[in-house]
Amino acid sequence: MGAARCGRWLLIAGLLVGIALPGLARAMAPAIVPMIAVMLCLAALREGPAAALPRRGTWGRSFLVTVTLQAVLPLAVGLFLLTLGWLNTPLAIGAVLAMAAAPITGSPGLAVMSGADATVSLRLLTLGTALLPLTSAPVFATLPLFPDPGAVAAAACRLLLVVGAAACVAASLRRVFPALTAPASRPALDGAMAVAMAVVVVGLMSEIAPALFGTPGLLALTFACAFALYFVQTLLAWAAARRALPTGEAGAVVIAAGNRNLALFLAAVPSDAAAPLMLFVGCYQVPMYLTPFFLRRVCPHPDRN
Repeated sequence: MGAARCGRWLLIAGLLVGIALPGLARAMAPAIVPMIAVMLCLAALREGPAAALPRRGTWGRSFLVTVTLQAVLPLAVGLFLLTLGWLNTPLAIGAVLAMAAAPITGSPGLAVMSGADATVSLRLLTLGTALLPLTSAPVFATLPLFPDPGAVAAAACRLLLVVGAAACVAASLRRVFPALTAPASRPALDGAMAVAMAVVVVGLMSEIAPALFGTPGLLALTFACAFALYFVQTLLAWAAARRALPTGEAGAVVIAAGNRNLALFLAAVPSDAAAPLMLFVGCYQVPMYLTPFFLRRVCPHPDRN
């Protein structure tokens, strides 16, 4: 329960540890995928496996949100940058990839901490991951880095398998241990989710400290671009969603818009482009993990704790 109450501060602690201890961050990198699976399992435990699918009558809306966020907007930005001749720069590539990615696996946990609807957040995560091979194809067609979009589709399918396995484990645990479905168990699950997110982000921050001492100017520029991208997506999504959806659902859309699983695409990026993109990945974690502080101010919700 204490971890649930301090969840937002645990995220900040994870960021700081990852920056201050780059050796530890690199050592923890192999744990990123297993911890992502743990977060998904915890989210499914909290909400129930059925919550991962859109409700009857909401499929069209969920599909529209997902395609707009993961295909329409990044494709438009990619074509605009291509026209300007900027699309071959690491920052431009990072921005387009971030926009094209599915919501991060910790988005239901961020929804809990932010007072948004965690069930809607889980549904957008599941649908976004399932559609990623389809939505990413037109976006990657604009990028010189991706002559073979099949590699990215394969990575997305692997992540989808992780999602499915986590949901199956959660369903089994709910049957074997019915107490996990009780409302009294939610604070403990929220706390476990916060701890898992704090652990994951340590590994994602491995390039920040080296850049701080080696290329501080590049680090500052990358941070500025990452923050700008995050806040533009978040504010535009909030402006659009709050007019059409209840507050909790609008908050979930905002989280899906700003919090993207950019790390998914690293396996498909050529080795000579991996390092600068990893720096962008690390910088983009900072505004994402500040989401609970930011969103709770602009998205009040009666169920937040």
